[in-house]
Amino acid sequence: MKRVLIASGSPSKTSKTAALADAVANEIRLDGIETEHLRMSELDPQALLSADFSHPSLVEFAAKVKNAHGIIVATPIYKASFSGLLKAALDILPQYAFVGKVILPLGTGGSLAHMLALDYALRPVLQSMGARHIVQSHFVLDTLLSADGSQISLEDSNFAGLRRARDHFMHSLTENLDQPGLRYPRTDLSLADTNSQLAARN
Repeated sequence: MKRVLIASGSPSKTSKTAALADAVANEIRLDGIETEHLRMSELDPQALLSADFSHPSLVEFAAKVKNAHGIIVATPIYKASFSGLLKAALDILPQYAFVGKVILPLGTGGSLAHMLALDYALRPVLQSMGARHIVQSHFVLDTLLSADGSQISLEDSNFAGLRRARDHFMHSLTENLDQPGLRYPRTDLSLADTNSQLAARN
């Protein structure tokens, strides 16, 4: 069975971004895909900011990423970039943590002017981590989402583009990603390796 991890990067307890990701997860679950939603705000904040790679919450996060076939990365857009919480979470993962995986970037924000942040700020980070394929990102105005972060329906006409993004993600997810030619170099990097790299930089 294919497994998809939803990683949402909003610090809000009533997150519109998380609700958006949940809506996509509910849809793909109907196709027999195993899904799990992990909010980056659930990671231990001290361990995250101090890069304590041995902390159980970070070890568990890295393991969930490793075991996933696809990852939905969802973030609010703040000041023309993805959230700092998501950036901190991505930084503690091994360099090539997304090898062989299909990624769907989703974003929410108050203005269409923010939508380019997904392609010009987030996509290069995801690509540098060895993603097999990054589906075309999708941005949703937060005015279309409930203020309390309640569930939305992809059948709503406002979310036709999101349905297409889901379909593209599903198509890529069901391709054979285990071909040797699709591997990325140095796939054996671990959290310990990442720790050493960060220490060398500082």
